[in-house]
Amino acid sequence: MGMAAKSSSFNMERFFQAFGDNTRLRLLNLMRDREICVCYFVEILGQGQPKISRHLAYLRRAGIVEARRDGKWMHYRIVMPSNIGAAQVLSQTLAWLTEDRSMQADRVRLAKACCYPAKFAALEAAPLPVPVNCTIAPEA
Repeated sequence: MGMAAKSSSFNMERFFQAFGDNTRLRLLNLMRDREICVCYFVEILGQGQPKISRHLAYLRRAGIVEARRDGKWMHYRIVMPSNIGAAQVLSQTLAWLTEDRSMQADRVRLAKACCYPAKFAALEAAPLPVPVNCTIAPEA
């Protein structure tokens, strides 16, 4: 990259690259309105935890997601970037994801996993996703 970006400035390239992967889009879609334990992502996306964790770390570096540890559980949720343009792009992207059939299917699987965690061995004793108060426009 030409200009050295200051750590305090917003990294636009990293932000846009965060949307350039289907797994990361699926993660964002699942976190749209709630804080979720990693074990749910592993179960719903059917991918290994190391891969999921790499994608979540990418989203964290892009300033879109933050993590919270609770004992052995890691919870992730979306955070709105302080950059107004980035916040608008993120809101619009999340709204767009709601219209996608495969993204809707992931949400249905999440709802089932939340209602019947006993059906998923990996989710035994896992904390349920918690709704978060995000400044994302409600679904139309």
